[in-house]
Amino acid sequence: MVRIADIELGEFPLLLAPMEDVSDPPFRFVCKQHGADLMYTEFISSEGLIRDAIKSRQKLDIFDYERPIGIQIFGGDEEAMALSARIVEATQPDLLDINYGCPVSKVVCKGAGAGVLKDIDLMERLTRAVVKSTTLPVTVKTRLGWDDSSKNIMEVAERLQDVGIKALTIHGRTRAQLYKGEADWTLIAAVKNNPRIQIPIFGNGDIDSPHKALEYKNRYGVDGIMIGRAAIGYPWIFREIKHFLQTGEILPGPTLEERLDACLAHFEKSLQWKGPIVGVVEMRRHYAHYFRGLQDFKPYRTRLVTVRDPDEIRQILAEVKDVYDPATV
Repeated sequence: MVRIADIELGEFPLLLAPMEDVSDPPFRFVCKQHGADLMYTEFISSEGLIRDAIKSRQKLDIFDYERPIGIQIFGGDEEAMALSARIVEATQPDLLDINYGCPVSKVVCKGAGAGVLKDIDLMERLTRAVVKSTTLPVTVKTRLGWDDSSKNIMEVAERLQDVGIKALTIHGRTRAQLYKGEADWTLIAAVKNNPRIQIPIFGNGDIDSPHKALEYKNRYGVDGIMIGRAAIGYPWIFREIKHFLQTGEILPGPTLEERLDACLAHFEKSLQWKGPIVGVVEMRRHYAHYFRGLQDFKPYRTRLVTVRDPDEIRQILAEVKDVYDPATV
């Protein structure tokens, strides 16, 4: 049984990665329905929380059906991180995660996200400030290092464990790689096999199929896997991996009806949480993913990403259900 502090996550948990502009409550809803064991919010700026920025505060929204759920924060200032940790605790998530992995320039240039990988002493101070400021279990998500010449993940893991974090997720790329090339899991395995490391180690990067999940589980010995991009428009990845790990059988892919049901559930949650204007607009990025591979779908997608009326979108989805023969999908 894998545990983060007192949170039980099962024998080999599957985590949903915190993805900016993706891992919001509507998206998390469909991933939870299909088997995600632990989910995280989009990352939240510590400075934004303190300034009471509306977008940052909105990202604190969590719901009981999502539990266990973690709220992720980022920043480069100890005082701001400590104060934001106390704000997060007031919303009562199950844990608090610190992002030291985001490679985006606008985050890195502020000395936050993966930018902290260049200063391990600062990373330790920031983490200590957060751990001391909250009673929540604190976890960290990071990368192997800043670049190929500074893959310092072993030192990072040991020092952050000593500071008091309860789990570590490692993305198998450096900041310099961004999301290019193949993720290197050998260093993730080295951290897991380090006798000094007693906390759960989760691997992240390139897991996009049940076969790969089993292969990486066996080869690298991690405590669980975090899935990001492979879940976008395909929340079934969680149930498919779980079924394959348990039985060795590959589940058939989702039917057209299942795709439509998941898309519609995501859409309705988007309207509820964001309102009819933003909810409609921000859902547009997901349609192509939900209906990937559907022959001659482009005209429907064009309509879905241009209309503004929620009822019209529901009607288009109903048309898709009527037009496509499930036997041919």
